[in-house]
Amino acid sequence: MSVEPAPRAVVRAGLAGIVGTVALVVLAFELPGWLGFDPMARRPVEGEQSLPPLRGYLDVKPWLSEGTIRLLVVAVLAWLVLPRLLATVRWPLVLASSYAAGVAWLLALAYVDGPEGLSRVEEMPGEYLATARTITDVPMLLDTFVSRITYGEPDSWPTHVSGHPPGALLFFVLLVRLGVTTSWGVGLVVTLVAASTAPAALVALRALDAEGVARRAAPFLVLTPGAVLMAVSGDGVFAAVSAWGLALLAVAAAAWRAGRRTAVPWSVAAGLVLGLAVHMSYGLLLLGPVALAVLAAARSWRALPWAVGGALVVVVVFGLFGFWWWEAYGPLHDRYYAGLASQRPQAYWSWANLAALAVGAGPLALVGVACALPGVRATVRGAGPGEVTERRTAVLLVLSAAAAILAATLSAMSRAEVERIWLPWTPWLLLSAVLLPPRWRRTALAVQVAVAVLHQQLVFTQW
Repeated sequence: MSVEPAPRAVVRAGLAGIVGTVALVVLAFELPGWLGFDPMARRPVEGEQSLPPLRGYLDVKPWLSEGTIRLLVVAVLAWLVLPRLLATVRWPLVLASSYAAGVAWLLALAYVDGPEGLSRVEEMPGEYLATARTITDVPMLLDTFVSRITYGEPDSWPTHVSGHPPGALLFFVLLVRLGVTTSWGVGLVVTLVAASTAPAALVALRALDAEGVARRAAPFLVLTPGAVLMAVSGDGVFAAVSAWGLALLAVAAAAWRAGRRTAVPWSVAAGLVLGLAVHMSYGLLLLGPVALAVLAAARSWRALPWAVGGALVVVVVFGLFGFWWWEAYGPLHDRYYAGLASQRPQAYWSWANLAALAVGAGPLALVGVACALPGVRATVRGAGPGEVTERRTAVLLVLSAAAAILAATLSAMSRAEVERIWLPWTPWLLLSAVLLPPRWRRTALAVQVAVAVLHQQLVFTQW
């Protein structure tokens, strides 16, 4: 029994996805002006034109500047070369090429603004670096962390530190301890770490017997519009850590299925990394659906208890030093609504977030989800318990990421800024590139690249 949907059904779904995405983006950008309300994507500043649903403002950069010309050269060469290269070279070169191209893409985008493209964000007072430079006692940091989340107190954490578990700050404390203390140096490390997100997703796919999906999706993972934000925000690091955790989980599931003795160590390692990810960003608890999709794609669940055990080790270690993850939720909720979030109407952001995603991750993020829906029940079930199909793997991962994002936007704890916050789910959504009609893929990649270039050229992102 075939689980492949009829090509015409996929084309119809894709066309519906295109129309829906365009309508969603137009409404999200234009509705506030039409109805005369401010959704408070950012605090209004005189002389700056806000662009809700994006967290930024209009800032048109010169098209003939050195940085922009360099970006356009990288974009065109990558679009021409990457699909054929990643489809034909040996697997180790796929990983090496995707990482190298990812670093080049992130740096080309950031350097449209010159060296400040890497350093500017790290020096902002609400970011991690300024605080990391002051930390001399890590155990005390953990023991007092929750008490300093509260808004408006003299010793309250800055915005981003207070909005994340201490693992995020500890990453930057580690960099400072290693001697990486300049904002440019920290930005470069963040970029180098963030660029490993795509290779991590490719490792996961190959472990799930979906190397064909990995090779076809690789150009989309590398040339993601999310790269505009990954090079300049801690969320790029969170995306990389979570992607490697899921890759380890896929390797563990494959080891269990093959009866290898390495299955337990891989499972525990996956749990440790995913546990660390959740201690870097509270929202990464919503990686749960993607982790379950990895195990479902592998048709092997034996890694789950060992991975949970590994994650609990991380929870206990942080807890023994004074930080229990769940104790932070109440103060975090209060801090969140003491700030700009209380002025952001949920009636707008519950759906406008998805328009921000269509810019931050590119329109493929939504169009591809539509292409995953035809024949979804038969695809997920497969023809039998022993069958593993590439389409099934892609559909499971794409729809699990979409479900996590839908839960996030309906939770009222994701109001604006999601083009950055949702970076950890972006690579799994972009696997939907392989679900597009084959004739669409080259054009779709060009659109993704164009969206990234336009986002960088027209918007000051503040990240």
